[in-house]
Amino acid sequence: MRKLRKLLAMGVVLSMLMGLLAGCSAPAESGSTTGGSAPETENAADEGNVQEEDSTADEGNAADSDLSFAFCTNTLNNTFQSSIDSKLRELCEANGISYTCLDPDYDINTQLSQLSDVAVGGYDAVFIIPVDSAGITAGLAEIQSAGIPVFNVDTAVVDEDIENFVTLFVGTNAYMAGELVGEQMAKDYPDGGKIAILDFPSNESCVDRVNGFLAGLGDNKDKFEIVAQQDGEAALDASLALADDIIIANPELDAFFCINDPSALGAAASIKAANKTGQIGVYSIDASPDGKQALLDGEFTAVAAQVPLQIAEYSFEEAMKFLKGQGSITEKKVYLDSHLVLEDEAKETINDWQ
Repeated sequence: MRKLRKLLAMGVVLSMLMGLLAGCSAPAESGSTTGGSAPETENAADEGNVQEEDSTADEGNAADSDLSFAFCTNTLNNTFQSSIDSKLRELCEANGISYTCLDPDYDINTQLSQLSDVAVGGYDAVFIIPVDSAGITAGLAEIQSAGIPVFNVDTAVVDEDIENFVTLFVGTNAYMAGELVGEQMAKDYPDGGKIAILDFPSNESCVDRVNGFLAGLGDNKDKFEIVAQQDGEAALDASLALADDIIIANPELDAFFCINDPSALGAAASIKAANKTGQIGVYSIDASPDGKQALLDGEFTAVAAQVPLQIAEYSFEEAMKFLKGQGSITEKKVYLDSHLVLEDEAKETINDWQ
């Protein structure tokens, strides 16, 4: 019977993803690990799965700037990171700045090698999402020694490295995002209920989301029974398998809180396979194109936003000010506000992040 449920759940995932692809695809751009749309990168992967792109403005803009920026992401195999890449590239092209993106595909050794390349590459600024927050100290030191300012985005490196090597960190207020979702769940279930949490404890931002969620339950926190809290790996497949087991073990489950949209999509697929859509709530953080579609389809109950486009814009603007000597950076960490994405916003921005 369990094997049959697994097969049914996987079938639901396939059908959901096909639907999301159809519903979220942009006219000229596509590509997503979770089935939604994302700007297709212009990068070409080599055998080591390292992706690079070098985008230079046209001749009319080239005279405006001789600057060169690099983006060292942790992966481009995700619409969140690829949207930051696309926005940075767009801003660089608009300002006549040469732009390169380096993708280690979550490999720390590859990223360290790429950081070394950036240090000797003559760049004027580098934007970095670490594969491992505590594991790139050597690369950051090399870049600083080369006199290149570091703008750490989305996922913070450890505090000591921020203090010693980073010019500015910019990310979404993950605690606030979790708190907003927790407050919404408390409103939806004023008498409390049985809930499960699919977390990702190896990621500091995801830990902040869970802590914010628990704080958001407020005075109603004691009314909620957490029947399971497990590592969904921030991934659809892993979360689906866990959700399936949790639903079987807890037939009176009221809701899931998931730390991101892929994890929440896995929970939603398991709920659908169990014929319990609408009976078990799904609360998420991201508001990716896939997440917005799931909200509109009634598969998500609520979703709070991450803001990758705003992160790219803010960090780019601060980099330009810094390089032009227009004021000093007084705060090393900047957290941009999250918000609950409601149906109207989801409809208006269905193909995009925010």
